[in-house]
Amino acid sequence: MSTAPVSTPPASSLKSIADSRPVAYPKIITEPPPFSIETLQALLDGEQKPMRDRVKQILRQPHFRYYTGTDTAEYREKVFHWCLELAREGIARIGYPAAAGGEGDTEKFLAAFETLAFHDLSLVIKFGVQFGLFGGSLQQLGTEHHHRKYLLPCGTLALPGCFAMTEIGHGSNVKDIETTATYDVSPREFIIHSPSPAAGKSYIGNAAVHGRAATVFAQLIVGEDRHGVHAFVVPLRSAEGFLLPGVRIEDNGQKLGLNGVDNGKIWFDQVRIPREDMLDRFASVSPEGEYSSPIKNPGARFFTMLGTLVGGRISIASSGNNAAKSALAIAVRYAGRRRQFSGPKQEAETLLFDYPSHQRRLMPLLANAYGLHFALQHLVRVYAAPKRKEADTRALESLAAGLKAWSTWNTTNTIQTCREACGGEGYLAVNRFAALKADTDIFTTFEGDNTVLLQLLAKNLLTDLRAKFKGMSKLDLLQFFGEQTSTKFVELNPISTLKIDKAHLRDTDFHLAAFRYREQRILLGTAKRMRRLASEGADAYATFLSCQIRLGVLAQASVERVILEQFAAAVTNCSDKQVRAVLKDLMDLFALVQIERHRGWYLEYSYLQPRKSKAIGREVDQLCADLRPMAVALVNSFGIPDECLAAPIALR
Repeated sequence: MSTAPVSTPPASSLKSIADSRPVAYPKIITEPPPFSIETLQALLDGEQKPMRDRVKQILRQPHFRYYTGTDTAEYREKVFHWCLELAREGIARIGYPAAAGGEGDTEKFLAAFETLAFHDLSLVIKFGVQFGLFGGSLQQLGTEHHHRKYLLPCGTLALPGCFAMTEIGHGSNVKDIETTATYDVSPREFIIHSPSPAAGKSYIGNAAVHGRAATVFAQLIVGEDRHGVHAFVVPLRSAEGFLLPGVRIEDNGQKLGLNGVDNGKIWFDQVRIPREDMLDRFASVSPEGEYSSPIKNPGARFFTMLGTLVGGRISIASSGNNAAKSALAIAVRYAGRRRQFSGPKQEAETLLFDYPSHQRRLMPLLANAYGLHFALQHLVRVYAAPKRKEADTRALESLAAGLKAWSTWNTTNTIQTCREACGGEGYLAVNRFAALKADTDIFTTFEGDNTVLLQLLAKNLLTDLRAKFKGMSKLDLLQFFGEQTSTKFVELNPISTLKIDKAHLRDTDFHLAAFRYREQRILLGTAKRMRRLASEGADAYATFLSCQIRLGVLAQASVERVILEQFAAAVTNCSDKQVRAVLKDLMDLFALVQIERHRGWYLEYSYLQPRKSKAIGREVDQLCADLRPMAVALVNSFGIPDECLAAPIALR
């Protein structure tokens, strides 16, 4: 046997061979839909359709073609220059005030950001860190001085920046971060310092390579007094890119995904900054060292300062849902062209999408994507509304926390299911699932760990319930519990729990009642349990730990109710009869799948009888079959450019 070395063609020639011999995939088999794709896409795009179309046109340009190499440094530079191009187009500063070169249009900015998620997700995150988190903190926590000095160069990317909140030793526990900002009266400077290795800011986007400044969150110390967490603009690098004295940065290195983003860890050693570089919209320190704030309550002040996180959570939730849409578009189109096995009398093999099991895998996820789309549109409208009151702000934070958690968990599940539905083709990097899976995995802990966010939502629900009870007279309380009893009587009677006709099972009133009953029952049950534990002498923390799992279940029930309500509102407000009909079927599928998923709970509480539970499963199967002929049209209505979708198995 010859032992001569095997000659391997250079990578460039291999690439040219691959490019010159594309795989000829069969035609996608689909039927003309009973609705207009253009009308449905216009409904999904909403008032921001011109902005979305503009971003898509930019992303279709040749220089935005996906990077497929393995050199991390090269990938990071590619992503940086994509961001620079978007900044040149003015996309980055749309949400900033006119003084910073923007339009002050939050909804338009979020629409642009969401649309970017049809493209490379490293671009989405780098864009979000620079213009959303760094720029957003300057805009929302700073004053006119900071807007003039920092916000304009931030929006043009002349000043690459970071959002340095998270620390190695504290994660989501922002209140107890260790980094300090001590005021020195005589030179009128703050001294930014990391007192321990655990105080290093970690996982900070833009830090490892490009960042020249950071919004740093630190414990403010003035004299002998500590005033809690505040934000400061701290320089990191010179204009030439060299680290400044007292700043130490380490590269986080390779990650599971998003390797086009240069995450890093930052420590500060007695770094001095001018007094004016404290972001002082909600609190300030005078030259003489006197602290003042228009918000007297320290807790309220802290949560007001954290308001910059709300925009980030909204953006991540929307981006995650768009990534799920991309996965669904690839898997649904592939299922319409790929054949597998045949019956004894069939000449042609069966299309994947003609198998009921395949329909059951994909159609409920498609319904989720549509339901989340309308719920997230509602969230954006609430966020962009001017002059919110304090109560509205807390409700917004709760809604953002819950939808971010539900959306990103759904993203992870959707992409994995779609990958499996595409078999070995889905495992090839060229078909994009590898990138989608790797890049979105972190979304479940980005901008707040999902489990923690659900606890935040649940605690706010309990606070609202407590406030409601506190303001009630005895007569009001009797009326409230009387309504609860009446609801149980109506909804738990045998006529309702056994009813299985199609009209009832697809009745929106039935769906809404079931979702609302579940949320309210869990809420009241949790409140009673916590009250009982407190009366038995348990402290607040022990009571919280005892109910922690219940809180997560409560929060998910609340989010699902919101999604269904917003889905129902979108269906009701749709003026096109054919589009409204298909959206109604999708909404029914979403609702029935959630009831089916929680059937154990509904059976335990006698809301369903076994016969009705089985009927719901059969109705889900039927809805999947009814929607299957429209599936390709439904994913085409997302309006994802082929240049962004890019997967050969999905291209028309």
